[in-house]
Amino acid sequence: MKVLIVDDEKDIQTLFEQRFRKEIRIKLVELAFAFSGEEALRYLEQNDHEVVIILSDINMPVMSGLELLGHIKQKYSTPPPSVMMITAYGDAENFNAAKRLGADDFLTKPIDFNLLKEKFKL
Repeated sequence: MKVLIVDDEKDIQTLFEQRFRKEIRIKLVELAFAFSGEEALRYLEQNDHEVVIILSDINMPVMSGLELLGHIKQKYSTPPPSVMMITAYGDAENFNAAKRLGADDFLTKPIDFNLLKEKFKL
């Protein structure tokens, strides 16, 4: 299963690689990273049918995760990737906006990796 993680904080890559070390080693999960919404869209243009799940931070400069979600749900409909939004703020406004735009799930930081693995069905 290929997962694209989109977050403007580059240290998120090390964190995810550590938390999914075993799953990566036995090839249950392949992680890809984009550090902006624009970079994520470029990645999807080249790899759109490979990505199964997208985890995107909401609060990013230039293109927010919500804007990225809108682009993804508009353009990538067959097969649609599952999109989980991640935010440090568990406020109703972001949650409602994400759901309205078609988010499949909503997670708050700090990420509970055990819960995330359950959601991935690992």
